[in-house]
Amino acid sequence: MRFFIILFGSTSLLFAQGAEQAKYLLEQVSNKIENQKNIRFEFQYVLENKEEQIRQETQGKVTLAGDQYKLDFLEVIQIFDGDKIYTIVPENEEITVSSPEESEDINLNPTQLLNFYKEGYDYQWDISQRVMGRNIQFVKLIPSEENPDIKYLLLGIDVDQNTIYKLIEIGNSKTITTLIIKNQEENISLPPGFFKFNEDNYPNYYINK
Repeated sequence: MRFFIILFGSTSLLFAQGAEQAKYLLEQVSNKIENQKNIRFEFQYVLENKEEQIRQETQGKVTLAGDQYKLDFLEVIQIFDGDKIYTIVPENEEITVSSPEESEDINLNPTQLLNFYKEGYDYQWDISQRVMGRNIQFVKLIPSEENPDIKYLLLGIDVDQNTIYKLIEIGNSKTITTLIIKNQEENISLPPGFFKFNEDNYPNYYINK
């Protein structure tokens, strides 16, 4: 009996240590992001459901500075100037102007990618991998409350650079969504008004306000 008490006590301690390690690593990533003047990166987005024989893959790029961002994804350009969100659809020559409260789609809000894990998740230390010369440590994020869509997430972090490398979402519907961050740059020189929407640049567009 004493052996089992020691065994299970040690196992609980290891889980606690793993959770603390995961939390510490996430804090290092968050602190680095918050200390940057701006960040720009490209990304690969893959949605896959093997049972349904579905695989969709696309590319995107985004520039962020504080709450402001400019996103090019799914043939849509989205600009947030800190006040309004401008969603530009070149194919339809249409622009929609909205407030952040009206546009809560996580797939079109890159600022959430960089800080979504701060609330609503429990952390576990997961596997480590060597990817193209980079040391990647995965942290498993499990929703603190029951989530109808998400079973769990795996966040891959470059432990040498304290940057996000990959985010894998395991859905309850057996859909796996993977986002890989590539070519990240920090503190780059941006032209004045980079995040400002200029209506004159879209003379023939219908603007829905």
